[in-house]
Amino acid sequence: MSRQPRLQESPGIPSSTRNGLEIYIFTNFQTKELPNNAPPSKTVPTFLALYSFGFIYELVLVWDALRLKNTIQVIGLCLCNVGLLIYGAVQVQQIRTSINTLAVMSKIDLVVWSESEPFLIIIPCIVALGTLLMSFVAWKLYDEFAWTIYKHISADLRMKRRYLTYQIFIALLKFDFFFFLGFTVQFLVVVSSSSHDAEFYLTIVAVPITIIILACSAWFVRRESMVGMVAIILLFFAAMAYFCFKLYRMYDQQTAPEYLPARTSMVFFAVITLCLIVATIINACMCANNFNCGLKPHINSKEDKSEEKLTELSSNMGAAPVPSRMMID
Repeated sequence: MSRQPRLQESPGIPSSTRNGLEIYIFTNFQTKELPNNAPPSKTVPTFLALYSFGFIYELVLVWDALRLKNTIQVIGLCLCNVGLLIYGAVQVQQIRTSINTLAVMSKIDLVVWSESEPFLIIIPCIVALGTLLMSFVAWKLYDEFAWTIYKHISADLRMKRRYLTYQIFIALLKFDFFFFLGFTVQFLVVVSSSSHDAEFYLTIVAVPITIIILACSAWFVRRESMVGMVAIILLFFAAMAYFCFKLYRMYDQQTAPEYLPARTSMVFFAVITLCLIVATIINACMCANNFNCGLKPHINSKEDKSEEKLTELSSNMGAAPVPSRMMID
């Protein structure tokens, strides 16, 4: 009998424990802070909100990766978890600085830091444990997904490489969205919320535009539109210029004080986003180079409703049947 994929799920205990700690830190901070509009007061809520959104977004991507049997996305999720681990570690010092600043302003008691510090340290440790468990599950799923792809692509190594390039590009778009959004939220909430200048409103407008650009990127690569891909690549270069400009403003003497409450984490998000954009541009060029090489029918045919064929590939290609993999007792 043919071997059916076993879709394993990562344990939920680390996630639920982490969420409980985040709720405690947030509640403790909010109840002991006096009302104020100072940027440091928004550091803790923003950090916890981003962290929570990050793991919710990861859950969606996990479901998406299992649904499409996308090995690259599963591996990317493990790397994304490492990024969230680093972000959690970076935020410890930033939150401490914010609480100290609020204490100087007599807006909060320093005891809040001593009460929160152990839990802020524990959270990255829990994320590290979850990352190890996720990596183990990803390793187990690798063989299952590789077998499914083999059955659709067969032994054509060149086609498999083209499909791998396509998978990487689609996965990069999904991670581009999260890190861009994370940077934007911190800018809007912590840095620019009190000024509401032109840059504030332009940044708000940039969010839906970015979503449209990312969606168009996926559509153009599936339709093998060379004109569309060239336009997308140029837009990604513009995004690179934007983040380089933001990094410059974070350390410019005139504007650095505005970014100081969230500068460490914003630099982290900006650098990660820049790296992702560079990788996306390179991969977009590789995908464009693969146009008109036979991959388009594989990724655009209608999906079969059966579990075995529910992937980003289609089996309606008229290819020679691939023998079933047998289980040996």
